[in-house]
Amino acid sequence: MIGAASRRRILVGTGLAAVALLAALVVVALTLPLDRLRRSSPVVLDRHGAWLRALPVENGRWRLRADLDRTDPVFVRRLIALEDSRFWYHPGVDPFSLTRAVVSAVATGHVRSGGSTLTMQLARRLDPRPRTLGAKALEAVRALGLELRLSKRGVLAAYLTLAPYGGSLEGVRSASLAYFGHEPSTLTDAEQALLIALPQAPEVRRPDLHPQAARRARAVVLRRLVARGLISKGAAREAAAEPLPGRVTFPQRAWAAAGELARGASPSQPTVVSTLDARLQARLESLATLTGVGQGQTSSVAIVVVETGTRAVRAVVSSAGRDRPGGWVDATRALRSPGSSLKPFIYAFAFEQGLAAPETRLADAPLAFAGYEPENFDRTFHGEVTAGQALQYSLNVPAVALLAKVGPEAFEARMESAGARFVRPHAGVADPGLALALGGEGITLRDMAMLYAALGDRGLAKPLAWTEDDVRNGRLKGRRLVSAEAADQVLAILRESPPPPGRAPPALSTGAPKLAFKTGTSYGFRDAVAAGVGDGWTVVVWTGRPDGGVRPGMTGREAALPLLFQVFDILEIGAPQAQTLSPEVAPPALARFDGARSGPQLLFPPDGASVLVDGYGPKSRGLVLEARGDNVRWYIDGAPIRRDSSETVWRPDYPGFYDIAAVDDRGRKSLARVRVR
Repeated sequence: MIGAASRRRILVGTGLAAVALLAALVVVALTLPLDRLRRSSPVVLDRHGAWLRALPVENGRWRLRADLDRTDPVFVRRLIALEDSRFWYHPGVDPFSLTRAVVSAVATGHVRSGGSTLTMQLARRLDPRPRTLGAKALEAVRALGLELRLSKRGVLAAYLTLAPYGGSLEGVRSASLAYFGHEPSTLTDAEQALLIALPQAPEVRRPDLHPQAARRARAVVLRRLVARGLISKGAAREAAAEPLPGRVTFPQRAWAAAGELARGASPSQPTVVSTLDARLQARLESLATLTGVGQGQTSSVAIVVVETGTRAVRAVVSSAGRDRPGGWVDATRALRSPGSSLKPFIYAFAFEQGLAAPETRLADAPLAFAGYEPENFDRTFHGEVTAGQALQYSLNVPAVALLAKVGPEAFEARMESAGARFVRPHAGVADPGLALALGGEGITLRDMAMLYAALGDRGLAKPLAWTEDDVRNGRLKGRRLVSAEAADQVLAILRESPPPPGRAPPALSTGAPKLAFKTGTSYGFRDAVAAGVGDGWTVVVWTGRPDGGVRPGMTGREAALPLLFQVFDILEIGAPQAQTLSPEVAPPALARFDGARSGPQLLFPPDGASVLVDGYGPKSRGLVLEARGDNVRWYIDGAPIRRDSSETVWRPDYPGFYDIAAVDDRGRKSLARVRVR
């Protein structure tokens, strides 16, 4: 016989074993492999909630986090009714269903379907194991733990995030988007039936690969819904007759920028609401593709559209299409030469510092700066011009002369303090140099958009905003780039720039916006740039070859400026507001800029002109030559001609082309090549 002491020891040992077993079960229940649930595909939405792009998780799987508030409630009720009717009441394990499943397994020798609650199915998805009784018991214990860790809605959302739907699809959002092309916020009866049927045998029932099996499974679900009184027989017949869906490609708008935002999303907040506008983005991507095709097979296009007041980026096109050469290169982030498109900032700094005013007279004449001798794009000089004219017509010598006074180092430092980054073409070059005025350093289109938005915001520079949170929470702190007065003066000048071919001047067009714009062409025609500010928008466009190759003759004015105006057309800019007029006369102290030597200016006939005469030879009426300068002498094809009293009259001997030179007493000259008819 067992004594009392022995019985006590047995009872104590049994109790300790029970406690240990209970503790082990608690540990197993609460130690849950939740890593898969924490890792979901980051999704980038536009400002209105439209899908832009998502990224897959491990092994290329699409796992989009479910949102019960944005999932069709009828679908949720029907899913629970068919798969786990006592879901809202059991603790994670349904004793009735589990008992029935265990009895069936013992009788048949293997585990059959049934008995698993949605919580148990979630436990199996978190830690997949072979279908055995031991695995079933582990699922039951972990289901209890999941119910303790998560709310009922949390369990349901987690199940709808991890449920398999065939191939690389996990979760109801992935399936709805891939098979139906829309979010699961509203689902038809046929769509709901298919989504309920798929997780039980996702590979066998895939509608894109096994349509007959998918159709049969959908019909079974519809009959079960009829039996439960959840759908009428007529509605079920109509749903069963609907064609099965295929597999659609997920949207990929703003491919590069949305990818950046997705990669930067936190695991706890995988959905990013961007500042982008999907409808505008789609239109501009199509425009970029058409422009790229029109400019040649090797050409690409980039566009950045910014709402000036908020700095919200509303559209960003990285290329003319990923199916084109170099189309995977994000040209908005690539370092490219801006050409002359940074000249407005040189003038803005000069105006702010009192070095010049819009009406200051500048000399556009041959000039050397410590061995650097800039020329204009057309290889001609225009004599004395105002600062406004020099900027509008993008003359190089006046811009370089002003930059020499401002200081290239100071210019670069101020631009970089506002957030821009410049990169010199040669790493060993220590100083920026005066070539900075003509695009001698690389900059990104995004930084250019930030700088031009500062001009549009009266000189206040702020970083670009990429998420709606940044806009709403006021996280964008500004820095003064240039004074408000100088910024306004530069924009007033740029509004008077010659429009692109085929466009009437804004002053002659009813309701046309008065855009302030500037173009740039890099050395060798590698980059064509145009930037514009108008009516609350800032736009920067680029065309060129992604590999930096030469495109002969493709200038900023010809290849980029028409695209800039097309973008503003799409933005549907309204009528311009009245602008402050620039003064017609510069302050006396700034009447003439002395940073460059003056020379004669040939006024008539201008370079490239075609002039009509009524006769030839010494008895003809001839042409009166005009030039501005002191003691000007005239030469035709290198031969001097005589001055008659106060005028110089030239009487051509025959029709054709002539080279004309106006030379002052210091040997400085202005040239023109004209055609006489």
